[in-house]
Amino acid sequence: MELLLLGLVGALAWKLYKLWRTPHDAPLRSVTLCLLCATLSYPIAMPGGATGVDTVAGHGAAKLVQNVLLLVSMYFLMCFYLYSAADEEASRRRANKEAVAVVAVVVVITLAAVSVPHEVFAGSFSTADMTVPQIAVFYGGAGCYLTYVLGLATRWTRTYARMSRRPHATGLWMAAVGLGAMAVACAIRAVIVAVRWADIEVPQRLMAAVAFLLVASILLFTAGITYSGVRARISSSKLWLQHRRDYRRLAALWELLAEAFPDNVLPPASSSAHDRRRARGVHRRYHRRIVEIRDGLVAISPYLLVDGAGIPAPPARMPLLGAPPAGTPRPPV
Repeated sequence: MELLLLGLVGALAWKLYKLWRTPHDAPLRSVTLCLLCATLSYPIAMPGGATGVDTVAGHGAAKLVQNVLLLVSMYFLMCFYLYSAADEEASRRRANKEAVAVVAVVVVITLAAVSVPHEVFAGSFSTADMTVPQIAVFYGGAGCYLTYVLGLATRWTRTYARMSRRPHATGLWMAAVGLGAMAVACAIRAVIVAVRWADIEVPQRLMAAVAFLLVASILLFTAGITYSGVRARISSSKLWLQHRRDYRRLAALWELLAEAFPDNVLPPASSSAHDRRRARGVHRRYHRRIVEIRDGLVAISPYLLVDGAGIPAPPARMPLLGAPPAGTPRPPV
């Protein structure tokens, strides 16, 4: 559970950062809200979080809030795919219809939860008394909706994965496998609810295996949706280190050229704080140094004459570049 929560928090932090940079991106906003709801649901499912919510809102409130958050997260997952489509108006109409559906499911499971005593509603999925109709409706309704959304998301993700190239295709295939496994796990849980509603015993090993499949699939889905972003961040970090290293290695040459041709040194950034902050970046300083060195090399190119022996003659007019004084004998070749 801790590993799953850590993965969700990491994915949420990454998407929040991207949303901060592009706040008007509707698909990105949807997937961020999906991860936010999923991340909030897991602390509530833990013993300490469930006890705190039940203490404040009453017994059974934690389980209800957790399932509602999961349903809402699945709705936002569907919105991510809908808003990624080309037809924006049709996507908005479909999202509104799906919002009505998820609200209806939330109302049904809420009425089922509040219509039974909290003693009956207590316990986990494996220990709940499914012979009580309200309990079966609570778990079965949520499970069927999760299976519906995850099945559609799996199909859409597979379609996008076939259309994409690496590394995006790799991340999408990982997400598709994770979504498919989640859909299978939710479908099995829905069948288990129906079987236990008929007062038929289900082996605990089967329910434990389904729970493990659900956790593993969520981790795989989280890794898939962050794979391409992590790959891009690793590549940009390597480029940052390379530019930083080359910037320092070019310092000696830049100092000589800047001393000889101070007019080639570019003026500082403007007075705005944003421009000054960007000018202090490694990439900006590296490209600035490259440009200034290029201008210096272009400036000294007319003086780089070659004598008859094929040896560059030192420019006598540029003592600042280390040329020997006039009359100094040339070392033997």
